[in-house]
Amino acid sequence: MSAQTTEFASFPSLVDRAVLITGGGSGIGAAIVQRLTGLGARVGFVDIDAAAGAALVAAIAQTAPRHLPVFRALDITDLGALKAGVAGVMEQTGPIRGLVNNAANDTRHAIGEVTPQSWRAALQVNLDHQFFAAQAVADAMKSAGGGAIVNMGSMSWRVGLDNLSAYVTAKSGIEGLTNGLARELGPDRIRVNCVTPGFVRTERQVKLWLTPELEREIHAGQCLPDLIEPEDVANLVAFLLADDSRMCTSGVFPVNGGWI
Repeated sequence: MSAQTTEFASFPSLVDRAVLITGGGSGIGAAIVQRLTGLGARVGFVDIDAAAGAALVAAIAQTAPRHLPVFRALDITDLGALKAGVAGVMEQTGPIRGLVNNAANDTRHAIGEVTPQSWRAALQVNLDHQFFAAQAVADAMKSAGGGAIVNMGSMSWRVGLDNLSAYVTAKSGIEGLTNGLARELGPDRIRVNCVTPGFVRTERQVKLWLTPELEREIHAGQCLPDLIEPEDVANLVAFLLADDSRMCTSGVFPVNGGWI
């Protein structure tokens, strides 16, 4: 049984700060949206699932937040739409000071099934948009005196999960992207870090992948006995966005229960 707590840290520096989350309509992204809204941030998020995004905003509205999240439905692989969506969010939230590149798709794919088109599509949905979202907010962060970007990676490429060759290629590349962005944006006090979750118990993961065999593998691999919840990832993301982590950049921060 998981040992759960409902009391987590507050981060005063995030109050009224504008933060954008990609893929924020469900799973880890939704937990990040909820956590940051609860901390008083001006949250904007984008997701391809319009119904899920609208439902999340409606649910958060019931909690009487300091700021209601701003949602834009768009496909992050359409880089023109992504750029326009970021601009649209900033019109309502003000200049973005925090970015969470969370959107991804881990649909399984055997090597023999991969085509040049599906390979490129996998990199688009799992890697390309992270760079272009960072590009879209960099000037606003610079003008504001700094900011923080959190790129969502994965431990999957480190443990060599199968049927995910394109996905793990993209996820490994995110760590290189993080280091490159951190070096180039650092002089403007823009910090860039990478979070690498293990198996997180989201609705999608439970529905599609969590078999008794996989759960046994997870428990055998992790040091800790509990399954990771979306909120566990959201808590680390909040810290990395806040000024509490002001000298943390170009880092890789695992949330994997010790499964290495």
